Amino acid sequence: MEISHILCVLCTFCLLGIDAIMFNLSPNEKKCLREEIHKDVLVTGEYDLSDAPNQRTSLKVTDSKGHILYSKDDAKKGKFAFTTEEYDMFEVCFESKVMSGGMVNPRQVDLVMKHGVEAKSYEDLAKAEKLKPLEVELRRLEDLSQSIVDDFSYMRAREEEMRDTNESTHSRVMYFSIFSMACLLSLATWQVLYLRRYFKAKKLIE
Repeated sequence: MEISHILCVLCTFCLLGIDAIMFNLSPNEKKCLREEIHKDVLVTGEYDLSDAPNQRTSLKVTDSKGHILYSKDDAKKGKFAFTTEEYDMFEVCFESKVMSGGMVNPRQVDLVMKHGVEAKSYEDLAKAEKLKPLEVELRRLEDLSQSIVDDFSYMRAREEEMRDTNESTHSRVMYFSIFSMACLLSLATWQVLYLRRYFKAKKLIE
């Protein structure tokens, strides 16, 4: 029983989609962060950049196809949110440009990204639907359970896809091997017949 509880806790922590990152962005530098996210998942982000005179930092959130999901030319502090339409690799890029000469220092970037259950605002949901604290917690647990079920369904689908790919590859390799053996046997038979005909023409054999 204790092992099952531990596994549940571990699964819960694995599914808590929170990424808090802090890094320094040098002048005229571009840094990008990439993450794979499942389909129909709410993603929210909150960023805060330190003050840096003579610098302008742009923020752009895109998918693997180049679609811009969020863009800010002079990013200082703000939030963004979007819902994924398909399983994809998403990229968050910060690019700093120096506007004029002089002493320029790196900017500190604080980025907090949430996705899945952690991205939902249950406080706003409680106010909108007038839910009690226990009802809010039950709703959160329900959503978390559903996300676990969706993750297991996705892993099962991926496993089936990989199994089908392996079986298809195995069949193709087997057919290619049979075809190769048939070609080799045909070539060997042709060589024997050709040499026999040649030696008979030269009267080396009867």
